Amino acid sequence: MRIAIDIDSTLHHYWDQLSAEARRRFGIDLPYDQQVDWGISRLRPEQLYACIAATHRAESILAAVPYPGAVEAVTSWHEAGHFVHITSHRVTEAHDPTERWLQRIGMPYDELYCSFDKISRCTEIGIDILIDDSPLNLRNAVDAGIVAVTLEHPWNADVREEEDVISAQDWPGLAAALAPVLADGR
Repeated sequence: MRIAIDIDSTLHHYWDQLSAEARRRFGIDLPYDQQVDWGISRLRPEQLYACIAATHRAESILAAVPYPGAVEAVTSWHEAGHFVHITSHRVTEAHDPTERWLQRIGMPYDELYCSFDKISRCTEIGIDILIDDSPLNLRNAVDAGIVAVTLEHPWNADVREEEDVISAQDWPGLAAALAPVLADGR
């Protein structure tokens, strides 16, 4: 099968980086457990963009620590012959440091794509499964006939309840939940 995997809040806990940057730059706390929707209303749009840009610089990308079990799960899928497409809502300039990070953590993949049109790229290359945290991307994946999968975060609870989305609290649980789908898809 062809699997697309997001990075921020999917392969690593991005929220801590974003929240620390908001606190450092603007003195604004972004408590993880209070982020119950996709909008980050405590920051003005230009503040949010500044925080995202800062957390997508090489030093921040390279400092990220993958969630426990993420590398192992993706490695097992890749070794089983599944195509792995790493995709992130990042500017194209973040591609090289993202690639270096993936190599540093030992993450196997067939393609890395940093862009703002994740679903259209997934459709273009025939992705079967999208693992992402964004409620918008998960809904769009379902609409496109792509199996939607997510780690459970406060901001994607609604889409997990409303849509046909596979979810788990952690990567070992996610790998277990996806096992039957991957077995059926061969």
